[in-house]
Amino acid sequence: MEFVAARDLDDALDVKADEPDAALLAGGTDLMVDVNLAHHRPASVVSIRRVRELAGVDEHRIGAGVTWEQLEGSPHRALAQAARTVGSPQIRSVGTIGGNIGTASPAGDGLPWIAAADASIVVASRKRGERVVPWNEFFVGVKETSLEPDEVIIAVQVPGDVPESQEFAKVGVRNAMVISTVSCVVMRGDDGYRIALGSVAPTPIRATQAEALLNSARDITEPLLDELADVVSREVRPITDHRSTEAYRRHASGVLARRLVERTRP
Repeated sequence: MEFVAARDLDDALDVKADEPDAALLAGGTDLMVDVNLAHHRPASVVSIRRVRELAGVDEHRIGAGVTWEQLEGSPHRALAQAARTVGSPQIRSVGTIGGNIGTASPAGDGLPWIAAADASIVVASRKRGERVVPWNEFFVGVKETSLEPDEVIIAVQVPGDVPESQEFAKVGVRNAMVISTVSCVVMRGDDGYRIALGSVAPTPIRATQAEALLNSARDITEPLLDELADVVSREVRPITDHRSTEAYRRHASGVLARRLVERTRP
């Protein structure tokens, strides 16, 4: 296995242009698990841990190399909440949001926030330069993205209209260091409510029917919240696997969405 330590973004793009199958390594919390379990054996690995162009975070741009530990202090409340649930302190100190995006697991803790924020993924290649991909065009299936083999994830581009009122929650088989069974982000802004969920479909999803229900109502009443939970539970597309059943994921989706709407209502 060949190892290359990229000094800057140009280095990384050069290697990916010459060797599109080269694996990118930042925190390694996903890649090294696959390598150790013999699920993946890349011929070459490119370390991007010290690529300064991938660092840095502000209200409108989150570098792909930003760690979960850094995101615990994010100005975006729900993203900070999600960051605190990722793995252990050791994992959060090295794992990055770019890795979460690139792995594209349905259970990725950062992905519902990206969906609710209606954010885009900035990618780059030596041949085509930078391009900006809307989140719902980037995530295309279970651990599948529209990223081209020679491209590198650069950043998350955050719109300027992300609501300040936002909450994140997830459920799993235990209270800490757990892969989510269901995760949910709710935001409330001038354009109404946004509801995004993870681990309940092949990709992160927006519960658009539930959003329409809330945004057409004058008041958030108890009967409306009951109906909301039911709509969300029918709108998700979960499966039964070793972590949970389809029925439980549907139930939990409705419960989480209801709770977070209650937390964000005026």
